[in-house]
Amino acid sequence: MIPVEIQENSPRFQNFVAEESNKERKENMDILDEVKEKARIKVEALKRRMEYKYNSKLRPRQFQVTGLMMRKAHPYQLENKLSPKWTGPFRVTEAVGNGAYRLETLEAGTIPGTWNATNLKFYFS
Repeated sequence: MIPVEIQENSPRFQNFVAEESNKERKENMDILDEVKEKARIKVEALKRRMEYKYNSKLRPRQFQVTGLMMRKAHPYQLENKLSPKWTGPFRVTEAVGNGAYRLETLEAGTIPGTWNATNLKFYFS
């Protein structure tokens, strides 16, 4: 109870019985582990539903080494809204794993860093 309820003789204060309150608090402590377990199960079920939903819409892409592709342009490369959204073509030099690839220009100039498959698309000449 809050201090205002004690000073003003509220119905909650007048009907307060310490023994019943302690008994109910002990019962709540006894079922606390069950409540936590139910919450953990619900969270796990929610995570699995979200994972299933995400994976059902996922289109896995794999690129061949030495294949040609374009990469998504960085925002600083876009001069205006009519600027091309993709730059390239580039050649794949190495598949690093988990959808990451190393690229090089057609003149064999390497590009630093790795690029995720979500930022790449096939180049058709």
